[in-house]
Amino acid sequence: MQGKRVLELQCVFLVFVNVLCLSPAAGPTVKPSVSLLPPSSLQISGDSAALLCLLSSYSPQGAQVSWTLDGSEVTEGVQTSAESERDGRYSRSSVLTLSKARWETGELYVCKVTHEGAPQEASFHKTQSQC
Repeated sequence: MQGKRVLELQCVFLVFVNVLCLSPAAGPTVKPSVSLLPPSSLQISGDSAALLCLLSSYSPQGAQVSWTLDGSEVTEGVQTSAESERDGRYSRSSVLTLSKARWETGELYVCKVTHEGAPQEASFHKTQSQC
């Protein structure tokens, strides 16, 4: 009877070890690299302006993106891509498209990123860039 019990415990242990080894959350946490690209001068001369926020080389997946304009959250005109994976690292992008009038009245544009509970942000301040 003891031989059977030892065998059962070994099987449970092996299954437990495999679950731990294969868990994607067990890998290292790598915060995303965050870049914010302002609209081009050609785009600004048109009817709208788009800002691009790039998140790259992070792990695990699950980074969230939001935007603020002069301190107020913006949801209209935001398009955020699905996360893509390559070699265990993830990336995604988010675009904030504004009307020409809204672009002209705004000053501070911020892409806020939350990954694994840690906030990061990239910002673009129009008055500082027009020196």
